[in-house]
Order: sequence, then structure tokens, then C-alpha cells
Amino acid sequence: MQDSFFVQVAAGTFRATAATAGPWDPQAQHGGPPSALAVRELDRHEPAEHMRLARVAVDILRPVPVGTLTVATRTVRPGKRVALLEAVVQADGRDVLHARGWRIARSDDAPTIARATSVPPVPDPPDGPPSFHGMHVHGYLSAIDWRFVAGGFDQPGPCKAWGRPRIPLLPGEEMSPMCRTMLLADSGSGVAAALDPSRFIFINVDLTVVLQRDPVGDWLLLDALSTMGGNGTGLAETQLLDGTGVVGAAVQTLLVAPR
Repeated sequence: MQDSFFVQVAAGTFRATAATAGPWDPQAQHGGPPSALAVRELDRHEPAEHMRLARVAVDILRPVPVGTLTVATRTVRPGKRVALLEAVVQADGRDVLHARGWRIARSDDAPTIARATSVPPVPDPPDGPPSFHGMHVHGYLSAIDWRFVAGGFDQPGPCKAWGRPRIPLLPGEEMSPMCRTMLLADSGSGVAAALDPSRFIFINVDLTVVLQRDPVGDWLLLDALSTMGGNGTGLAETQLLDGTGVVGAAVQTLLVAPR
């Protein structure tokens, strides 16, 4: 197994390891690692201690190669209560991923209104590596510790799966809560695959995550459902939970087509 998903080679420049490879093509990254990398750069751009990154929307413009990436960040809309940041990820001089994140000011006086839900315990480890029929599982999918409560990669339909990364995003670094969430949340459409991947593609073109509070701990529960509109567009909706309850939600738009 690789030691990390990325290695930094210069300021704003990163080399992807084989751990980033997605299930559709071993030469193309899973959407989670580059999305998390973009968030890492957003976190480090003009940091403000009184604010938190509450929403990140990622557009995946084309397959992100398992190679060298550069990331450029800027502030789109500065502010003391809300601020909008942007990260542009490039490979070989072409934009491959755009990420925009809203920072929102923290408030100790704001009320807590939580959705009532039961949180299942993390199951025991599986007997072997993940199985996803006909897909590449020796990259990203094996770099995540998956524990399925209901469903699975080879069981089309709704799914509940705990996950945590086995390796860091970059060597020796702790991931921020939003960074870790983006790394895992892009798997909502995969764990809740509604179609046989040997017959259909269902590739997400985007990922939007909203966290009303930061998840606590390494584990994140994906309670995911994918639906299809019968016209080539699908929707993956994922409720995100930690050990005490709901922390937010993720939404993905899917391109659906026969292989």
C-alpha cells in the first residue's frame, strides 16, 4: 500500500500516488482524493480562525489523471461573516477540477437543531479486500477501510457504509474535517451503485458537501441512495454521520449510459 494519496513536489504542485486510482480506470483518479486536495488548499488560503469551511462544491471537468497536479487558490468574495474561496486544479496545463467553498463565521450563541436518527456501530473488519465486480479496486478503494452496515459495492441499491482512510492525504499531515469528508463523500454514488457497472457507467460530474458541524473522529458513515431519471442523468444523495449523529449531506450529479 502507498504511504499517502499525494506527495508535494513544490508549492502548489503535487504528485498523485497509485492510491488515488479510481474504480473505472487505473489511470484516472477517484474523485475523492483531488477533491480533498483542493479543500486542503482552501483551508490554507488566507485562514481565518473565527470561520469554518461549511460548504464545498466541486465540478469535475474531465478525468483527473494519476500524475502531477497544480492547485491555485483565490478569494472570490471576502467577508467577516461569509467568504467564498476557489481552488482550480490543473493537470498538464488544463483545468481538471474546480472547487468553491463557503466559509461561515462561527457563533457560540447559535442553537443546535439536530435530526433524530440512530447511528449503527462500526462493524468488524471484513475478511478480505473490497470486491466491486469488474472494477479497479487496488487504488482508492483499498486505501479506505470500509465497513458495510447494509448493502455493498456488489449489491446494487441503497447502502450504509462506514469508512476511514488508511493513509494520509499527504505524508505526516492530519486532514481537516472537511478534507476528510470530501475524501470519503465522493464514494456515495459508488457504495450505493444502482446499476451493474459491467453494463453501465454512472460517473459523477460534481460533488457538493454541506457540513452543519464538523464530524468528530476518523470514521464517517455514508447513508447513500442513487436514483436514475431514465434519460441519462442520475442523482446520488448521501447523508453523512459520525458517531453521535448527522453532520451534513452530499449530493452528486451522475452521467448514466450503457457501456
